[in-house]
Amino acid sequence: MKPFIAALRTVHDPEILVNIYDLGLIYRIAPKQQGLVEIDMTLTAPGCPVAGEMLKWVETAVSSVEGVGAVDVQLVFDPPWDKSRMSEDVQLELGLI
Repeated sequence: MKPFIAALRTVHDPEILVNIYDLGLIYRIAPKQQGLVEIDMTLTAPGCPVAGEMLKWVETAVSSVEGVGAVDVQLVFDPPWDKSRMSEDVQLELGLI
């Protein structure tokens, strides 16, 4: 999982300027057979203006991991994202704790 997480940490939410993994936007990373990786992710808000672009950024980042042949990124909103999903480091960085 470490290579996938490292790749996801290169993708940043353009409004918050924090990587999407530590923001808690990644709900599931599932490596499958033949180099397929399935990713479930959400957004901080359903009306995010860069939602389509962000899905492509995730696909591009994870595709760069050795052995990955295809990436299937699914956008989900259940459960809804909230700030408790952020890593403690990000909460500290943003002054939330």
